[in-house]
Amino acid sequence: MTNGPHGAGHSTFYISQFCILHFHMKTSDIRLSVHLDANNVPERIDWEAEDTATKSSSKAVLLSLWDEKEKNTLRIDLWTKEMTVEEMKAFFHQNILTMADTFERATGEGKMAAQMRDFGAYFAEHMLPELKK
Repeated sequence: MTNGPHGAGHSTFYISQFCILHFHMKTSDIRLSVHLDANNVPERIDWEAEDTATKSSSKAVLLSLWDEKEKNTLRIDLWTKEMTVEEMKAFFHQNILTMADTFERATGEGKMAAQMRDFGAYFAEHMLPELKK
């Protein structure tokens, strides 16, 4: 990561969402700012969306981008030093369930989405025992 406009140890990623309505292109920017320590380890992850006036901080981000030309997924996986192992387990569990929902909406593959949710339940059973309570 290079020195961004905010100085050393700070990188900014810009993500745009595109929405076509009646042949009118609308863009919405989402901004991620990653504050790094001297070893390039994330200390803080801030994000904001153009459509909301709120800036927020996060301890982790998983970003997947489909490269149409290469037919491959590009990833940015970041988490801060302060994110605990238990938080990471909960974060992954929620991502598994969210991916199942998105997969079903995008493909109509309800049976496979159900299998993904079953794996999410299995994951929670073994990684998040406090959810059994």
